Amino acid sequence: MRLSFLFLLSVLTALPAHAAPLVTRPTAVGPRDFKHAKQVLPRLYANLEQDFYCGCNYKGKTIDAKSCGFKPRKNASRASRLEWEHVVPAWNIGHQRQCWQQGGRKHCAATDPIYGKAEGDLVNLVPAIGEVNGDRSNFGFNVWDNNPTPMYGQCRTVVDFKHRRVQPRQVVRGRIARIQMYMHTTYRLRMSDQERRLFCTWAKAYPVDAWEREREQRIWKIQGSGNPFVSQPAATERFCGTDL
Repeated sequence: MRLSFLFLLSVLTALPAHAAPLVTRPTAVGPRDFKHAKQVLPRLYANLEQDFYCGCNYKGKTIDAKSCGFKPRKNASRASRLEWEHVVPAWNIGHQRQCWQQGGRKHCAATDPIYGKAEGDLVNLVPAIGEVNGDRSNFGFNVWDNNPTPMYGQCRTVVDFKHRRVQPRQVVRGRIARIQMYMHTTYRLRMSDQERRLFCTWAKAYPVDAWEREREQRIWKIQGSGNPFVSQPAATERFCGTDL
């Protein structure tokens, strides 16, 4: 029953990748690949310049570490610059696709339009400190400590390398949940029951906030589509069912 619903919801909430050609001009409205998404992301986040995982201000591609008490864990050079993070990692999007088996991420980006649309989907892209983005890798999200030992100064996001998991700061947990729901539904990605319960818990505990609403409006203007799990509360209720 749930699989049937997710399939139906994916059809209703997003056009198939082949139905909407990818645009390349910065002023065009429509889906993009990752290369061209990066050209419009600064405009998307104008006046919202704060990195996702630690809450540091940034200007251009330079992180203001003092603004959030961030301290590099190991790689000071990468920690000083902004990168664009896929909340659902590119590996999760592509590793089960034939193109990935034939040549990995670059091959998928060059040959698979569905992968290209997913990799460049603005809903899934957020600004992040480079070192944290690198440490996160393609690890999943979880919660295991209410008062974790800090890894990056005053930043509240921590990475567990041994168990390949990330505990994000509380303010972004609901945002992560709704992005995950959107990506897994729109692109029919796999989500374990444990992940679904976690994201449904987060969606309820951390409702849609002003940052998400503003970001959603901007994504619609640039991409021509957005995240129904932000704009339509009933979508989350249907997705989670008794888990909400």
